Amino acid sequence: MVDVGGKPVTERRARARATVRMSAETAAAVARGDAPKGDVLGTARLAGIQAAKRTAELVPLCHPLPLSFVDVEAEIGETEVVLTAEARTSAQTGVEMEAMTAVAVAALTVYDMVKGLERGVEIAEVVLLEKSGGRHDWKR
Repeated sequence: MVDVGGKPVTERRARARATVRMSAETAAAVARGDAPKGDVLGTARLAGIQAAKRTAELVPLCHPLPLSFVDVEAEIGETEVVLTAEARTSAQTGVEMEAMTAVAVAALTVYDMVKGLERGVEIAEVVLLEKSGGRHDWKR
């Protein structure tokens, strides 16, 4: 683990995105809310929030952070679900991993919720969109 003890506590924010590709029929079922396992987007949102809160347990060298905010939003396209997470904290290190963990687990949850409809669903990307606070702000 990196020593962050000498760093100042600052407001930190990160946003990440995951894209889940699927057939138009599967995307339509997600939009209608009638997938076999139920509400795909609501379940994915909660899974992502829970995952962000457990990032330090899942990723071995991450610092545990006192998160002040986490949310996951979803947009349904014709053949994809795009998940975006935002995480915030006041801490000595950033929340990029929490935002990325949130969308990664939300994407896995979407896959799990629709695999009964389609096995070919693909988690196409998980990317950091931006981070702020600390020494450097960054934007994709």
